[in-house]
Amino acid sequence: MTASEQPTHTRVRPFNTRDTYPNQALDNDLCQAVIAGDTIYMRGQVGTDFAGNLVGPGDPAAQTEQAMQNVTQLLDECGASVRDVVKITIYLVDRSHREAVYQVVGQHLAGVFPVSTGVIVAGLAQPDWLMEIDVIAVKSP
Repeated sequence: MTASEQPTHTRVRPFNTRDTYPNQALDNDLCQAVIAGDTIYMRGQVGTDFAGNLVGPGDPAAQTEQAMQNVTQLLDECGASVRDVVKITIYLVDRSHREAVYQVVGQHLAGVFPVSTGVIVAGLAQPDWLMEIDVIAVKSP
């Protein structure tokens, strides 16, 4: 491998969508997080654990709790913590879920003060998913 072919980032928890979405005809190589320099870009996290089990069907707060547990675990695996979160984007399939979702996120990010964007969407990749959170973090020195 030449110097120009050296990876400039680290991929955390690689997977293929054919395994994570057996109900869809997909074949994409992705990962849960990418570390580029000191910046961590995280795949949108939902209410499924890393074994693919949905937590809290029909319960936006329970799904958000699982998503935030995933965020915390991935940040730890990347050598960071929730204190390093700088930007979140929250996707909701129903505006009425906003308070429940934001209360859980707020508990996990108390005192962190990231910038935030909230979006109401027609749906997510799986019909039982009620929310998704996208996270960017910058590792502290």
